Amino acid sequence: MIDATAPPIVSVVIPGYNGAALIGETLDSLTRQTLTAWEALVVDDCSADDTRALVRNWPDPRVRLIENEVNSGPVHTRNRGFAEARGRYWAGLDQDDLCRPERLAKQVAYLDAHADVALLGTQAEQLLDSRVRPMAYAPHTTPALIHWLSWIENPLVWSTVMVRAEAARRLVPFTRPEILYAEDFDLYHRMARIGRIARLDEPLLVYRQHAGGASKRFTETMRASATRVLAEAHGDVFGDAAEAIARLLVVHNMGGEPVTDRATLRRLGEAMTRLQSEFCARHAPDRESRKLIRWETARRWGAVGRAALRSGSLSLRDLVATRPAHLGLGYAGLDVLLMSGGIGAARRFKQARSPQIFAE
Repeated sequence: MIDATAPPIVSVVIPGYNGAALIGETLDSLTRQTLTAWEALVVDDCSADDTRALVRNWPDPRVRLIENEVNSGPVHTRNRGFAEARGRYWAGLDQDDLCRPERLAKQVAYLDAHADVALLGTQAEQLLDSRVRPMAYAPHTTPALIHWLSWIENPLVWSTVMVRAEAARRLVPFTRPEILYAEDFDLYHRMARIGRIARLDEPLLVYRQHAGGASKRFTETMRASATRVLAEAHGDVFGDAAEAIARLLVVHNMGGEPVTDRATLRRLGEAMTRLQSEFCARHAPDRESRKLIRWETARRWGAVGRAALRSGSLSLRDLVATRPAHLGLGYAGLDVLLMSGGIGAARRFKQARSPQIFAE
């Protein structure tokens, strides 16, 4: 018998908006948790479908519906839920994502054992076209690596995140509404000033990829917000150039868009190298973390280079001429680079031929 009046260990906050088609599976994934002392606060943001009715009639008493009187957007809606959370840990979860059965239990056990960690995510898998597949996040991490990656990208899936309530309450507001669609990324930077951020390397969440997701529909808003987060974070390193550097990181490292000229590629590589040196000087990561930091940074640099080669905007000669000292060519094998360069050359040839074809 579940006592819904007993104080929960974990409060799970789920913003709801027109999610009736998917939120039932999300709530089902909570009912299968091996840790049973949780509450789920579903904050409905004036849905036009049956979301409210579905949640209101949910048979598990640990699930509670909170209804916004006016549509307030995802950040205000999430903040309202956390304002009413009773658990000593707060967990994020979007209405379309699915928790593995041991997600809450394993995160609570880690946080109980690591008092210095204020925010903890997990590895995630993605559900795409009815198939569960791995995501392109670092396979093995340390807290120092996760902290470093937050300097150049968003290192965690929001729906995997759990925070200490006592630490989270020090942030007012919990997530900033003005950083729309990158408020989680902003939160990681703000929480890192209170305690360490970390990740469990076991995939304990299935992230649902679909056309209706915010990451697909609001790309430019998300990029603008992420640029603001990184510009604020790196203002003391780059001064007036911080916003331009942040934009390069967001568009080409986070967003995967090909760099279009050699000068931009050189500037991005120099910025990543400088940031890595600054991070290591400030935080003195241990030997294992330093090795992971160098490897994962080089891996990202390699991805930037391959994207440019495949698009045809840059050549292998451009990559060699602009490679940062230790990043090299991103540890990519010559065969991979030549293949990417071959694809790019074919695209350049096709583009060069197009005017002749149309002229004919």
